[in-house]
Amino acid sequence: MKTRTLGLSDLAVSAIGLGIMGMSPGIYGETDDEQSIKTIHHALELGVTLIDTADVYGNGHNEELLGQALKGRREQAVIATKFSYTPNYASLSGHPDYVKQAVEESLRRLNVDYIDLYYQHRVDPSVPIEETVGAMADLVRAGKVRYLGLSEASASTIRRAHAVHPISALQSEYSLWSRDIEAEILPTARELGITHVAYSPLSRGFITGELRKFEDLAEDDLRRYMPRFQGDNFNKNLAIVDQIKVIAGEKNCTPSQLALAWTIANGALPIPGTKRIRYIEENAASSAVELTQEDLARIERVSPANVAQGTRYMEEQMSLLEG
Repeated sequence: MKTRTLGLSDLAVSAIGLGIMGMSPGIYGETDDEQSIKTIHHALELGVTLIDTADVYGNGHNEELLGQALKGRREQAVIATKFSYTPNYASLSGHPDYVKQAVEESLRRLNVDYIDLYYQHRVDPSVPIEETVGAMADLVRAGKVRYLGLSEASASTIRRAHAVHPISALQSEYSLWSRDIEAEILPTARELGITHVAYSPLSRGFITGELRKFEDLAEDDLRRYMPRFQGDNFNKNLAIVDQIKVIAGEKNCTPSQLALAWTIANGALPIPGTKRIRYIEENAASSAVELTQEDLARIERVSPANVAQGTRYMEEQMSLLEG
């Protein structure tokens, strides 16, 4: 597994990470804690060190699961977690007192003394970013957090935050089908030396090519409520996936590997989510896929910016994205 340095820090992380949100119930269908822990262990064995979670995933279950998986293996992993959503995504809080409360709860659930990378999950518009990041910086000075990150923040917010304390990572959705950050947000991150961490680099599994109809989604799968997976949008997006599959076949890789290689070629550090060992193996192998300029141009013709039909979240959730 190739590695890279996180932002302007001295922290080396794997070139591909692992998002574990789907290992908690009520997100992407059925879960199995024992199998999930085995998947995390196998990821570490493959050299995938950056493990991404959040306090709101499963209302604490996700962090507790990671804590169990890392017993006796803490030094093998780079733990990234996030705060700001209150339980059940009921509201946002970036208040300094909440920051300090949230980190203590995350440390307890993870059963660790420190968190490697601590993100603000979504920017709270009611609290100046300088106050929130100031409280996060206090956690660094206290040794409870090593490095700071933001998620789905605008370019102006990133600059203001970075002026208070160095921001090492910006996490945002980025894939062949989610490229709105390319205009302003990504150039800002690059200018400031901030690593771009791409979540949902496979467009929540759509680009894998394994979803062939809406009914493939379990009844408790949140993707059923996302516009890209609904109605005519599903069929139109499926047609794009089929074209991606053709290019992947010619490159002797899977559509997932092609899409992940594309994000890496565009400077991102992808954190594809999975709860199964066979997918972590497939995803990890994508770091070896080399794309030429000709390959990238062909992919661009098949899947240009804004080609996907339907927004990535429902309208209410889209309103929380600063970018």
